[in-house]
Amino acid sequence: MSIPLLGYKPVTQNSRVTGYEVSGDDQPRIYSAENLLSSTDMDDLIEAAYRQIFFHAFKADREPFLESQLRDGQITVRDFVRGLMLSNTFNNSFYSKNSNYRFVEQCVQRILGRDIYNEQEKLAWSIIVATKGKEGFVDSLLESEEYLDNFGYDTLPYQRRRVLPSRDGGELPFNIKSPRYDSYYRAVLGFPKTIWQSQVRRFTPQEQKPKAGDPALYMNMARSLDISGRETPKVSAANVSLSSVPYRQTATK
Repeated sequence: MSIPLLGYKPVTQNSRVTGYEVSGDDQPRIYSAENLLSSTDMDDLIEAAYRQIFFHAFKADREPFLESQLRDGQITVRDFVRGLMLSNTFNNSFYSKNSNYRFVEQCVQRILGRDIYNEQEKLAWSIIVATKGKEGFVDSLLESEEYLDNFGYDTLPYQRRRVLPSRDGGELPFNIKSPRYDSYYRAVLGFPKTIWQSQVRRFTPQEQKPKAGDPALYMNMARSLDISGRETPKVSAANVSLSSVPYRQTATK
């Protein structure tokens, strides 16, 4: 018998407030299968889906079968997102490298496009992971009223209202605030690594670098020249022969 989702109180977040800002470069681009005009638009949607779920997908991480189904209209964008969430790449990179609590946090960010409300919501969804498994948890998010109201079947999830007009800087992207690996696995893998340098490197801005003809460019060459010359040999007065001492002869009458 599975435990139903526990109740939790949603807090007032940016994603729950209706926005009236003017669209610009800082606003997230919305990808939807309803307004595709060419095959290039479908390529952009697929690439955006990989960025939303994986943050970055190599050639080995791609799902060509799911891509072909989406291009042919056999599945919806919502089904494509579900396939990426249940793929081996997401399982090996996120599910197996984090606890249930952190896995819930990352899935809510990717699927619902917002942060976790509080610890009560994190606990409630983690119970779903423990009772229904990863697949049941992903299906519960995709079938939730919040997901269907904001994205439906044809709109790709995105980080909702990351940039606010009243702030100089918006919220950090999910891939920066929520790294792929937990702190425990980061320590096991040995990163971040400390790199020690034997010599100190100084950064010089481009406008402060010497230009052609500047004497500073020839300083290294001038320092490499041997200008010491020959040293004068030290001779003791006791070893000097009088025959080798030049003297002026006077004429005799």
